Amino acid sequence: MRINKNNEFTAEQIRDFVVRGMQEKKGQDIVVMDLRKVKNAICDYFVICSGTSDTQIDAISTSVEEEVYKASKQDPWHKEGKLNREWILLDYVDVVVHVFKKDRRSFYDLEQLWGDAEIRLIEDSDLVVAS
Repeated sequence: MRINKNNEFTAEQIRDFVVRGMQEKKGQDIVVMDLRKVKNAICDYFVICSGTSDTQIDAISTSVEEEVYKASKQDPWHKEGKLNREWILLDYVDVVVHVFKKDRRSFYDLEQLWGDAEIRLIEDSDLVVAS
């Protein structure tokens, strides 16, 4: 469990804030990929979900940003994809968020690409409470 250099929140806490933001806007097929044991991984966690429309994935990514900021006062270090709204990436350094339109997600298949990661599917009924 690393503490982000910019604040006192752990990667696990940021991960949970992200999941809560996705759940808030009905993100589908939410997956947490634990990359901490994967050699040459670029971060500790990927958190991935899908939306059914460009409007929904925009709403999901906005909700994630709001949840993380509300809880930690932290903005993404980097973000991409807000204009084309097919794959929005939010980089919180130790946690990287991927919000996909369904067809884009299957095309890029990050779960397969990072197959060495421990993958946890967040069920719709799971309520994530950040520690």
